[in-house]
Amino acid sequence: MTSNRPYLIRALYEWLVDNDLTPHLLVDAAKEDVVVPVQFVEEGRIVLNVTPTAVRGLQLGNDYITFNARFGGTPMDVVVPPEAVLGIYARENGRGMLFPDEVLPEDDDTPPDDDPKPPRDRPTLKVVK
Repeated sequence: MTSNRPYLIRALYEWLVDNDLTPHLLVDAAKEDVVVPVQFVEEGRIVLNVTPTAVRGLQLGNDYITFNARFGGTPMDVVVPPEAVLGIYARENGRGMLFPDEVLPEDDDTPPDDDPKPPRDRPTLKVVK
């Protein structure tokens, strides 16, 4: 089963923008495939303003969140896998969602248990007067 995180990020982003709020992404910058300006990373995390006026070409995909933004006047292409997003919230009031660490089930190569369960007695009905 695929992660629901990208779907929740898209839904919350749309909800925040529809309510004229400023969506921010809290990102774990240490995760693999994260491309963010390292000079703005604090304690392994970075907060990204992803309001439509702050970014260009925002794509909230299932595999990557990508956009172009200026950091200190320098344009940069940002890439964030959804699993690196720790939360999405409004700058104005903090409304949004923080995501727990996601552990996807591993493919288990062990065959199913061949030991059948012992047969149970058949249920019976009784007439009650």
